[in-house]
Amino acid sequence: MTAPLRVSDGKGHRLLTLDRADKGNALSEDLADALDAAFAQAVDDDVPLLVLIGEGRHFCTGFDLADLEERSDGDLLARFVRIEMMLDRLWQLPVPTLAIAKGRTMGAGADIFVACQRRVAIEGTSFAFPGVNFGLVLGTRRLGARVGDGPAADILLGGRQVTAEEALAFGLVQQVIAPGAETAAIAAEAQRAARLPAITGRALRAALSGPADADGDLARLVRSAAPRGLRDRIMAYRAGLKTRTSAAPAQS
Repeated sequence: MTAPLRVSDGKGHRLLTLDRADKGNALSEDLADALDAAFAQAVDDDVPLLVLIGEGRHFCTGFDLADLEERSDGDLLARFVRIEMMLDRLWQLPVPTLAIAKGRTMGAGADIFVACQRRVAIEGTSFAFPGVNFGLVLGTRRLGARVGDGPAADILLGGRQVTAEEALAFGLVQQVIAPGAETAAIAAEAQRAARLPAITGRALRAALSGPADADGDLARLVRSAAPRGLRDRIMAYRAGLKTRTSAAPAQS
C-alpha cells in the first residue's frame, strides 16, 4: 500500500505532501496519524520550516467518509477527537509552518490550513467549513484567532465556499500566488524563517499562536458530537450536498 504522506527535505525546509490525490487528499485515519507523527518528528529534528502541500488538484477535501455507513457514532467521535489533537499539535508547533492550498480546501483540510502560521493559496482555491452543517464544532477557536470572531462566524454560518481572494481579504490567506509559483513561495518563506535565531523564532511563534486551549477545544468538540445521530447527521448533509450539486445548472 502506498504511504498516504510523503516526507522529503529540501533547502531550508521539510516538505509534507498529502498523497491521496485520487481521494482529494481526504483525511483517512492513516493519513491523520502520519501527519501527527510527522509534526512530532519535525520538533525532534528542529526543522527550519515545515511545508504542507497536496498532491494532485486539491490540498485536502476534509475527512474521508467513504466508510461512513459502517461507522458508529462512537467510532466517528473517536476519529474527530484524534483529528482535533493533531490540529492542536500543529497549531502549537514550535517550528515555522507553511501551508499552500489549492483546489478544494475543505473541512478538516481547511482546519489544517488555518493551523499553519503562514498560509498561501493558489489562484482558484476555495475554502469551506461544512462541519457546522451537521453540528460539529471543530477548529472554531483557531479560525476566530486568525480572522476575528465576526468574520469567522460569517464564514462558518454562511455555509458557502470562500474564494482565495475573499480569504485574502478576511486574513485567512496571507498571499495568493499563480499556479506553478509554489517553489518560489517555499524558498521565500525558508529565507524568512532563516533570518531569526531558532530560539527567537520559537518564542515569537508561541506568542502569536494565542493561548493554548486544547482541553476547551476538545470539550466543545465532544459536546457538539455527543448527541445521538452523529452519523445520520453527516449522511443527511452529504445527501443534501449531492442533491444540490445535481440540481445546479451546468456551467458553460
